[in-house]
Amino acid sequence: MKKYYTRVCNFAYGKLSVKLVNQKKNLPLNKNKEISFSQIEIISRSSTKIINLKDIKKLSTLLRKKVNKDLKIIVKKNNNFSNLNFKKIPNVMGVLNLTPDSFSDGGKFNKKKEGENRAFNLLKFGADIVDVGGESTRPGSKAISNKKEWERIESTIKKTSKKISLSLDTRKSEIMEKGIKAGIKLINDVSGLNYDLKTINILKKYKTPFVIQHSQGTPENMQNNPTYKNELLDIYDFFEEKIKFVRSNGIKHNNIIIDPGIGFGKNLKHNINIIRKVSIFHTLGFPILLGLSRKKFIKDLSGKNDTKERLGGTVASSLFSMMQGVQILRIHDVNELIQSIKIFKELIKR
Repeated sequence: MKKYYTRVCNFAYGKLSVKLVNQKKNLPLNKNKEISFSQIEIISRSSTKIINLKDIKKLSTLLRKKVNKDLKIIVKKNNNFSNLNFKKIPNVMGVLNLTPDSFSDGGKFNKKKEGENRAFNLLKFGADIVDVGGESTRPGSKAISNKKEWERIESTIKKTSKKISLSLDTRKSEIMEKGIKAGIKLINDVSGLNYDLKTINILKKYKTPFVIQHSQGTPENMQNNPTYKNELLDIYDFFEEKIKFVRSNGIKHNNIIIDPGIGFGKNLKHNINIIRKVSIFHTLGFPILLGLSRKKFIKDLSGKNDTKERLGGTVASSLFSMMQGVQILRIHDVNELIQSIKIFKELIKR
């Protein structure tokens, strides 16, 4: 039997909707009237078509039931957790790499009190949560020992976790458990719970909210010719299976975030298609996180206009993702992104 996927599209954001669509008849995302959609794209592995919401009634009985079930999931309100408020789009996750070798900021914040100071600066700039990492997962990087990873992050976590909502970027169950005991509010596992089989037990034991990220391969080999039959639908199916796995292992709460993993086992085509149609993942029923900040796709698209910080491409792709209803953006340049969001939102009110 052919499998169909429902993607909301033709967004309306604030008063920007006035010239585009009749917002009163739109589909609000997670009961958030700030952003809504007037059309859906019905996708299978062999076809795709876009229809207006009012034309859903013209679909075949089985397809209409499928679409209406998906739309109920889209409008259902997400619970808030880990200092993330899903009435606000987007929430901002500030990046704090306490490593000597991360791809864009390695060695900047891993000495003395620099990590601690950076965490408080990210909070001051407006980050809702700060994502702390002690092991680089850039393309080509190799795993480090648990001891070394914990040594890099322990002091900063313990000195900031009482005042700042912290996420922990790690693949290792031992580091997760130590972090949770030290005050971590969210686990962000770039391996999608695949690297360490004990991870699921830690998440169940402490009932800690977590991110499931999609990646293909490991950081060491993930960019060696990544391939998909259909990157968008393959990743969607991955999340469906991973949620079943989580449920079968006794995790019943919904404090889960999904991240398609831009740059983790994806080439330029894969990354762009995921960003363009990221709203397909809303039908999974969980908040979406995207890590776009300073990623290589910006260099690939901008060519000679590339800069080390890639701030322009980060802002552009972040604003586009916000329009798709992405609830969380993982960002290095928190102050600059929040400034751009404030200006953008103010302009579309006029």
